[in-house]
Amino acid sequence: MEAARRELERARSSSAGWHELRYERGTDPDGEACDENAGRRAGVLWALQYDRWAEDLPLVRWLAGQEAQCRREAPSQGMTDETELAGYLLAEHRQVEDVWLHWELKRANFDTWCGYDGEHLFAAGVPATVALVRDSGHAERDDVLAYLLDEEGQPWVSEETLAEWRREKRTFFPGDPTAEDPLTWIARAKLVGDRVLARELLDRWAVDRPRDEATLNHLRDELADLGAFTEAAAAQRESLVFTDTAWDAASAWQSLAELERQAGDHAAAWAALRECRRALHDVSGWTEVGLGRMYVGELFLLARCASAELAAVVFAEADRQAHQVPRLPVVVLRVAAEAADRVGHQAAARHYRQLGDAEQLRINGERG
Repeated sequence: MEAARRELERARSSSAGWHELRYERGTDPDGEACDENAGRRAGVLWALQYDRWAEDLPLVRWLAGQEAQCRREAPSQGMTDETELAGYLLAEHRQVEDVWLHWELKRANFDTWCGYDGEHLFAAGVPATVALVRDSGHAERDDVLAYLLDEEGQPWVSEETLAEWRREKRTFFPGDPTAEDPLTWIARAKLVGDRVLARELLDRWAVDRPRDEATLNHLRDELADLGAFTEAAAAQRESLVFTDTAWDAASAWQSLAELERQAGDHAAAWAALRECRRALHDVSGWTEVGLGRMYVGELFLLARCASAELAAVVFAEADRQAHQVPRLPVVVLRVAAEAADRVGHQAAARHYRQLGDAEQLRINGERG
């Protein structure tokens, strides 16, 4: 937090440096639009959470506007805790004219539309907000008014429910950093790129926790996100005891196979996939659902990277299973072609490329 506090001090001293916190379009490892300055801007928002001044309103408005632009121009980034924090900090100032900025955040993308609380728009008070919007000449006036009112023309939020919402938000965003959920600090360390700190915090979080399903699942996901695939696989293997149904077992074994492959233990991945197939035997209609397609996809992924001898064995099984599972996604068909090349099966490679091309044409046609 020291670096975040220093950034906040700079921002408070002069608005000349605010441009360094602006939305800066970039590209993430998946080729999706992202924000190059997300971590730096997030640090200032965290510092503001624990040190709030009335004089910070212009800065808070500017940061919230950048969050709205980011979510609008990089919609695949969804809605983050920092977007919600920016909205909360803005709402705490209770300025009725900020209803328009809250609306920008609300309608930025599909995730914000679903996840950004509508109560933000009423933050200055229910009657005052409705009156301002109703009397406004703002371009969004009609849409915002329609959102604020129910079918009977009444606000869907009361002052009582708004007060309760404020109390809940203050619990979610405490004013004391020591009151934060430890998982919050893990996420924040990852956001600013300090993976060493994130791992230290994760180990500290896990040490005294019961090894129940929730702990193991969260530990697995966090470890995988940090690239610690061997440890993530160990957590996933430990959680297998919590599977109650054939579906749960098949899904768990498929997830374990993926982690073992990412960890480089291809023999363990192959063993997990065989267990997955045994569990699928008791899943009615498994060839018609996404889990079945994920299983086949994981077989091809393993065949693409395993040693030559194992790759041949796995590809033979993947090819056999693929003929039973219809509507394989384009990405699976592409990997299947690459796996076929890997084992020297040129006829199969051509077959899967043709299927992939045909499926892509079908998708393109549906998209117009």
